[in-house]
Formats: sequence, C-alpha cells, structure tokens
Amino acid sequence: MVGSATVQLVVSVRDLGVQLDAELSKVASSCFYQLRRLRQIRRLVGLEVTAQLVSAFILSRLDYCNSVLAGLPRCTTEPLQRVLNAAARLVLNLRLHEHTTPALQQLHWLPIDYRITYNLCLIMHLDKISQNVLTSRAPPYLSDCVQTVARSSRRPGLRSSDTAAYVKPRCRTKFGEHSFCFAGRAAWNSLLHHLHQINDTALFKRRLKTELYPISLLVVLVLLDAS
Repeated sequence: MVGSATVQLVVSVRDLGVQLDAELSKVASSCFYQLRRLRQIRRLVGLEVTAQLVSAFILSRLDYCNSVLAGLPRCTTEPLQRVLNAAARLVLNLRLHEHTTPALQQLHWLPIDYRITYNLCLIMHLDKISQNVLTSRAPPYLSDCVQTVARSSRRPGLRSSDTAAYVKPRCRTKFGEHSFCFAGRAAWNSLLHHLHQINDTALFKRRLKTELYPISLLVVLVLLDAS
C-alpha cells in the first residue's frame, strides 16, 4: 500500500526500453531468438558479416543501459553471459560443447560483468551527447550525483584533490551499492590514473578496453581453475 493506492506485484518491468525481471530471462530469451534467426543464414554470409549482425542484434541488447545491472551477483547475470557465449559460438561457427573463453579472446569481447564496468566508466567520462562529465557541461541529473574530490569542499588539501577521482558515498547496505551514484564512482576510481586524464572519447574507449580485457581474462581463468 502507498497511501490509498495498492501497488501490484509484477513479474517484470520495462523502463526506457530496459526489460528487468528476477532472472533477466526476458532479455536472454529475446537474444536467443535473434541468434536462432541468424544461425539460419550463418553459412551464407560468412564470419565477418555474421559478426556485424551479432553486434547489431545481440551485443547492442546486452549493452543497452546495462549500467543498471551494476553490482548484481554473477548468478543473476549468468543468463546474459550464456547469450554472449552462444553469440561467440555462432560467429566462429563452434560446436555446442566447445569452450568459449578462447572464442571471446579471439573476438576481443569483454565478459558481461566487465561490459557493465566499461559502460559505467564511459558514462562517468561522457554524458549522452559526448560531453565530458568533468567539464561541468553534463546534464544536471548527472553532475548532481557525481562529484570529484577536487570539487568537494569537505576534503580540501588532500593529495587526491589533485586527481580526477570521485568522492565515493558511504552505503549502509549492499543494495545501495547498486546505484549509479556508488557504482559509477567506484568503477571510475578503480581505473589507472592515466585514463582519467584522457579527454578524447575514442582514445578513452580503446584504452579502457585494453585495460579491462586482461583483468577479465585473468578472472575467467581463475574461475575455470576453481571449477
């Protein structure tokens, strides 16, 4: 109950084109549907065209507003990772039971968790019209929820005030760490200092992926050893 109104429980919600449910099954099922359609023409178009089609119909769905998934456990994002693995098998024409880690490495695709980190860092670097967040030309809704250490009047004189790091808010619950105000700043602050100084968007995206990819590959190898 909210006042005199009754809020009904629903299985999934849709906001700005983002379909959310408990297991992300809506997004996964729509991606697998597209993969089945693309598989019918895989032999006709070849690897390069298939990769372009997968990027347009699959990767775009996985990357769209995926920053809202920040902080979710791996078991929740696993359906999206299975979609990415299936897409890699389709592009490289692999069999069902072949390992996808070498395929993702060959295609230079980041795993889902690191694709989320990538987009978080990109949002922190640029707003939607490719303006730098640090120049205070960003939309108010974005600039109001992120603040650099240098701009914080509560922390003057710190050595960190000379950097482009952001003030990370304190969260009393794990649920609060899913918010962009926390997850975006945490992702940005985890980057190497030289990435903070890059103003060119294209260069930043290349350098960011170059930094994240070896880390993601190492995590995957550790998980495979543990299993």
